[in-house]
Amino acid sequence: MDNDFPTIKTDRLLLREITDVDLENIFNGLSNPNVVQYYGISFSSLDATKEQMIWFADEKQMWWAICSLDNQTFYGAGGLNSISHKERKAEIGLWLLPKFWGKGIMKEVLPLISDYGFDQLKLNRIEGFVDTENVNCKNAMSKLDFQHEKTMKDCEIKNGKPISVDVYAKTI
Repeated sequence: MDNDFPTIKTDRLLLREITDVDLENIFNGLSNPNVVQYYGISFSSLDATKEQMIWFADEKQMWWAICSLDNQTFYGAGGLNSISHKERKAEIGLWLLPKFWGKGIMKEVLPLISDYGFDQLKLNRIEGFVDTENVNCKNAMSKLDFQHEKTMKDCEIKNGKPISVDVYAKTI
């Protein structure tokens, strides 16, 4: 555990460092077909999920476990990745376990992560890359003042098929 890793609290949520004790929760999320439908990766075993845990610990990422305030319930994970201090930008991401969808968690967490990036990391730009078919996420990005910049048509392959990605960004 990193003593310097920031913890963020609201009236109902705790964002804390992801640790090895979260492995099973991360696997439960990133092996769930509903979660990974629009997410870039998925895992089929706990052992394979360790790759994601190593990724979370990389210095170019800053991801939090999203939990209940008492740290007893794991909701999902969110954070910043591809952090570039030179370019003063990063990519934002978030996923939640399905039973916590529609409870306002994404709406509450994304601004906390953005604010941390702008205020503490001194970023100038935070980007979100959203599968064009992920209407709920696109709506949330728009409501949270991320501007739609462009659609990259057929720019990635997922499950053997080309997908398009919408680029959203927020700047200070």
